[in-house]
Amino acid sequence: MSAHVQFHFVDLEPFPLHENLWSVWLNQVALAEEFLLSRLTIQFCSDDYLLEMNKTHLDHDYYTDIITFDSSKPPILKGELYISWDRVKENALGAGVKAEQELERVMVHGLLHLMGYGDKSEVAAAQMREKEEWALCLRAD
Repeated sequence: MSAHVQFHFVDLEPFPLHENLWSVWLNQVALAEEFLLSRLTIQFCSDDYLLEMNKTHLDHDYYTDIITFDSSKPPILKGELYISWDRVKENALGAGVKAEQELERVMVHGLLHLMGYGDKSEVAAAQMREKEEWALCLRAD
């Protein structure tokens, strides 16, 4: 049985989401990697909100697009993703893609972190990018 992914807005005005589509897709990605998604909460926030979380929880003083809080016990995945909508829009502009496409990449990036994929080394970051591309290909329109 697949988990319902929960979407929330922290300090932003709500905007339209594809909640059902994304929930099904993220569950499919987890299952394809032989994980079971038990609970996933995705919180959309501003750059400033996420910067403060980055400072408080990770002792990092820089902007980021996502922070992942993992409470998984593999193969059962549980976690919270905090995503800066400001950063997603800016990164999309820089990459020449729609903000929604970049948002999907960031969401699956967080899910991949829950599965144990990292991005701190060049090799790990390349593997993460490859897995993101693979997962984005699983998404049905």
